[in-house]
Amino acid sequence: MTTFYERLQQETETERQYLLSSPLIVAAMKDGITHAEYVAFLEQAYHHVKHTTPLLMAVGSRIPEKNEWLREKIAHYIEEEVGHQEWILNDIRACGGDAEVVRHATPSLPVELMISYIWDFVSRRNPAGFFGMVYVLEGTSVNVATQAADKIRASLSLPKNAFSYLYSHGSLDIEHIDFFEGIVNRIDDAKDQADIIHVARIIFRLYGDMFRSLKS
Repeated sequence: MTTFYERLQQETETERQYLLSSPLIVAAMKDGITHAEYVAFLEQAYHHVKHTTPLLMAVGSRIPEKNEWLREKIAHYIEEEVGHQEWILNDIRACGGDAEVVRHATPSLPVELMISYIWDFVSRRNPAGFFGMVYVLEGTSVNVATQAADKIRASLSLPKNAFSYLYSHGSLDIEHIDFFEGIVNRIDDAKDQADIIHVARIIFRLYGDMFRSLKS
């Protein structure tokens, strides 16, 4: 019998390939990318990662009582994710960038749309949809983060402390994706499942657009 996690993978594969075929990801996995491209990626990563903990808090506050088990899982996620945006700013500093300028900057259009979309979905439609975004971001980290970090570091000769975000998420998200799989396989409501798949499809596209905006 197919699990919901397996369905989620199968029904979002086209959109996943759209993300993974982004020129910046392809280059990062092959020959590496430029210093400017890496810093630009970190800048945009900061602008969506800083929303992770507030989004988790919002989702937790909207979970119905019948799914109290899910609220407990979200509390665990919050403990794991809090403060990760500061890792990214530290990486930017290690690359010679101005972290405070990034902190107060405006995100690119794809990131602005991605964050606005998920906040709207959680607040107005269904908080369970947030797990579609979790699948995209953590699944991508597992697939590319550590390998990309090795390639970029080698090509740019940057110190290891310029890659704390990628290295930590490559290893952390292996654990997280197993945790995530256990969560979504317990979600048996048909509407929740449909919304998670729908959100994943949208976020794959918007996240892919973010990467495409960084390299033509």
